[in-house]
Amino acid sequence: MSSIPAGTLIWVAVQPLIRLFLCVGCGFAITKAGLLSAVAARGAGQLILNVTLPNLMFSKIVPAFNSQNIAELGPLILVGVIYEVIGISISWIVKQLFWVPHRFRYGILVAGGWGNVGDIPTSVVMSITASVPFNGTEDQNLAISYIAAFILVFSITLFPLGGAKLIAMDYDGPDIEDEDVKEQLRIKQRKITTAFGHFVARLGTPVFGRRARAEDVAFDAEKRVSNAEVHDHGALFTAGFGSDPISQSSTVVQPDPPSTKEPVAEDSISALLHHRIARQAYSVFRSFLSPVSLSIISSFIIAVVPPLKALFVSGVPGVHISPAPDGQPPLAILMNTATFIGAASVPLGLMTLGSALARLELPSSGWRSLPLGAISGLAVGRLIAMPVLGVLICQGLTYQGLIAADNNVMRFVCIFISCLPTATTQVFLTQVYSGTGNATHLSAFLIPQYALMFGTMTALTAYTLHLLFG
Repeated sequence: MSSIPAGTLIWVAVQPLIRLFLCVGCGFAITKAGLLSAVAARGAGQLILNVTLPNLMFSKIVPAFNSQNIAELGPLILVGVIYEVIGISISWIVKQLFWVPHRFRYGILVAGGWGNVGDIPTSVVMSITASVPFNGTEDQNLAISYIAAFILVFSITLFPLGGAKLIAMDYDGPDIEDEDVKEQLRIKQRKITTAFGHFVARLGTPVFGRRARAEDVAFDAEKRVSNAEVHDHGALFTAGFGSDPISQSSTVVQPDPPSTKEPVAEDSISALLHHRIARQAYSVFRSFLSPVSLSIISSFIIAVVPPLKALFVSGVPGVHISPAPDGQPPLAILMNTATFIGAASVPLGLMTLGSALARLELPSSGWRSLPLGAISGLAVGRLIAMPVLGVLICQGLTYQGLIAADNNVMRFVCIFISCLPTATTQVFLTQVYSGTGNATHLSAFLIPQYALMFGTMTALTAYTLHLLFG
């Protein structure tokens, strides 16, 4: 394919973001005007999660996948997990470098690890893959099917595997003032700097000098251990069994009196362990019973079983099923209905995103009291560093053969997913766990990301199209 002019690349990259911005702006505007209450927005969110999004996934996955390309799920899940690990690592580094409010000490890890893999990529990717240089509807269906794999990873890791519990941990115990948090961070950083300085000094010391000092230290330690064996032998062993240690002045080890505590029954410990495992397994099982997860899983099953797939779509190789009176597959009416309902998912989701952003509130004291270093660090990490790493990771997987070099749709989706802001799902979770309905700290971290998103996403989209087709 001939190279695409730079102006065309930029327009192809900008056009879906303009549409995204207008949809989000509509939700933002009607919320600020008081036309969309919190209750109504919550109801719209439930409508998306339980009706429109499952239908969208079903209508896109069934036609796009088959027994030949189902193996592509493996690399998609791998990339999704890698992105979450990198995001958590970036937010952890930010937390070590800059102060973070006590009520957001674990929430920042969730903000870094879980991006908005639903509305935004679905909207942008659907628009881009539906036109040149992609192959229209076929590539569009395939792209949404790939996004479904990331949504599945998001849902499983955030809920049954405990990601959401990090948000709840922010509200354990009493709050700590910001000045105390800053002082604790300064102390920690001084300790790290001192330890690093000692490490560097040791590296600069001649080997024979270090060896001599090590021998001296070992000799002194051996002497101390010998004395401890004489005087504290009883204390060391009796303490290990939970009894009172014998005085260090005693040189004779006295037998312990018989314990009056009843030993913990091994059966009780085993039962408790089995109960925890069963509860965790039940939590994982329940996550697969959500409408979105059920839709994704059942769609993949139908897509790879030709007799089932032929009930919904035509042209399945090796399968002949009598058509309906209109010449369509027997259950094509269900596929058409799912397509019709699913079409409402993206615009409705973007408007509820705008509504959520409109309700975010900053502290009354303004930006000066906020952790600007951590806010900037997380925004730069998620929307600048992550896309760079995403390109390198996807190119590496392509070079290793895990991602087919000629599968431009999969390469585009995997790279694009790396440039997403924090999921607004965290807003709702924070409001629930805080007990007050507020998400003030999270708001300060979200707003800059969504503002920066339009520039970085445009640049990444244009670069990726040039990389694939230029």
